Amino acid sequence: MKRASLDRILVIALFSVCLVWLILPLALAVMWSMVDPDYVWSYPDLFPKVLSFKRWGLLWETTTLKQSMANSYLLAISAAFTTLLLSLPTSYALGRMHFRGKAVVQTLILLPMVIPGFVTAIFFSSLLFSLGIYSKFLGILIGHSVLLLPYALRILSVSFAQVRQDLIDAARDMGASRFTVFRVVFFPAIKPGILASLIIVFIYSIEEFALSFIIGSPEFTTVPTILYSYLGYQFIRPNAAVVSLILVVPNIFLMLVLERVLKVANPATIVGKG
Repeated sequence: MKRASLDRILVIALFSVCLVWLILPLALAVMWSMVDPDYVWSYPDLFPKVLSFKRWGLLWETTTLKQSMANSYLLAISAAFTTLLLSLPTSYALGRMHFRGKAVVQTLILLPMVIPGFVTAIFFSSLLFSLGIYSKFLGILIGHSVLLLPYALRILSVSFAQVRQDLIDAARDMGASRFTVFRVVFFPAIKPGILASLIIVFIYSIEEFALSFIIGSPEFTTVPTILYSYLGYQFIRPNAAVVSLILVVPNIFLMLVLERVLKVANPATIVGKG
C-alpha cells in the first residue's frame, strides 16, 4: 500500500508539473489569441470579455503571415533534406570507421550547438557577403544547414554504428552489390534515424530566429521574425499569441510523430535478430 500510494503521489506530481509547465501556457496562448480586437482583456477581468477568431482573420489578411509561413516551411523542408544529404557520408565515417582523432572530430562537430545564435548569425552573414551570396533564401538555407548539421550527424552516426558487421559481410559474401547492401542491410537500420533527423532539423529550422532575422530582414520574413516583432517594440500580446500557436502547434504534432517513429522502430532491424 505504501508503494502504491507513493506511485500515485509521483504520478499526481508529474501531472501537476506538466499542467503548469505545458498545458497552462498553451491554454493562455489560446485565450489570448481569441481576444476580440474590439474588447480589451485587462485587469481585473479573469477571462476575456469576448472570444472570437477575428484576430486570426485580421492577421491573415493584413500582415505578411501567409508569405512568412510559406518561407518558413519551404526553408525547413529544404534545410532538412540538404542537411540529411550532407550528413550521410560523414555519419557513415563516424559510425563505421575507426581513425585517429575521431573523438576530437565528434566533439568539434558539436560546436555550432553551443555558440550563441546571434554570434553565429553575425559572422555567418559577413561570410556570405564575402563569398558574394546575396540571395536571402539561399543564405538562410546554407546557414540553417550548417547550424543544424550536428543534430543529423549525431543521430545518423549512432544509427550507422548499430548495424551489425556480420550482416554486411554475409550480404557481400552472397554477391550483393553496394547498393543492395545499403538497401537490405543499412537502410532498415538507419530508417528511424533518417526520419528522426529530418523531423528534428525541420522543427529547429522552423523555430530558428537569429539567422533568419539578420540575413533575411526586412525583405525575407519567417514566422519567428514576425513573432519577435510582436514581442519587441510593438508588443501586441494577442497577435503574438496567434503567431506563437501557428509556430508551436505543428511542431508539437511533429514531436509526437517522432516519438511514435522511435517507439515503433523494430530493434531487430538494427541488431539483426529475429
